[in-house]
Amino acid sequence: MNFDKDKLISSIKRLADAKVLVVGDLALDEMIYGDAERISREAPVLILQHTKTKHILGGASNAAHNVATLNNGKVGVIGVAGNDYHSGFLFDTFKDANINCDGIVIDKDRKTIVKTRISGSITTSITQQIVRIDRQSKGYISEKTEAELIKRIEKLLPDYDAVILSNYHIGTLTPAIIKYTTDLANKLNKVVVVDAQRDLGSYKNVTSMTPNLPDTEKSVGFEIKTEEDLKKAGDKLLAQTDAKSILITCGADGMFVTEPNQKYQKIPVFNKSEVFDVTGAGDTVTAVYSLALASGVDPVYSAIIGNVAASIVVRQFGCATTTVEELLNAVEKL
Repeated sequence: MNFDKDKLISSIKRLADAKVLVVGDLALDEMIYGDAERISREAPVLILQHTKTKHILGGASNAAHNVATLNNGKVGVIGVAGNDYHSGFLFDTFKDANINCDGIVIDKDRKTIVKTRISGSITTSITQQIVRIDRQSKGYISEKTEAELIKRIEKLLPDYDAVILSNYHIGTLTPAIIKYTTDLANKLNKVVVVDAQRDLGSYKNVTSMTPNLPDTEKSVGFEIKTEEDLKKAGDKLLAQTDAKSILITCGADGMFVTEPNQKYQKIPVFNKSEVFDVTGAGDTVTAVYSLALASGVDPVYSAIIGNVAASIVVRQFGCATTTVEELLNAVEKL
């Protein structure tokens, strides 16, 4: 595709102006590292000599973190944490990232969402993930917690330019919270972007959504193999949601933007040779795309910026973020 580099650069420079609120399944990624020492005598498993533990924002928290590094912390989160061991680490990690966590409700009956990744290495090899342990509660949040979250949304949303509904389907985004957030955002003329893995057609009157290809196929009910299939899928999601645009991420095949009146744009991948870890790349795309839309950038250029951001974070291990300076440097090399 052809694009105006000067327009792209000026659009990136506007990212620091908008404020974004993230509502969804707030998670903490706990990264535990060790050196592989020997095989245990108790069982045929590796013994790791612990070297460090690192806490990173994951899930909806990762989307917020990506926004924070681009707009100097003009971002807030609304979600749930448990009254448990990892809750304090989640709050501390948010504060270290300069993210407003006044919208977090403590629910003693639910677990703080934590994904623990244990990785090992030896002197002559790179670090390898060995196992992942997930901690999370099943089912939707209680009606009491739901009511508390709605109060936080009512209070905080007017102060932001855009809201991201980040749904990992771990129970935070109930139908009532989705509807209340969307209705209030539209009433206040805010940008609403959905990042969800299923039931895409159930989100009504949103600004945009950022599904990946497999999730799009599940929602539209047919396999996507060609560009014509992408057009058909985009048009179907537009019709179901009354969105102003749809951004479908297609992995190594780039992205596809659909707007009303059969307006389409295929966007290629900007980095195919240096992929190290795709963890969290979808959150990065959603965060950057939403921030750009909130800054007044059109959907296609917002998607291009999101694509450039993804090309940067996939070169890093685990959930990663980027900055305006890194985006500008990457654009100069395109």
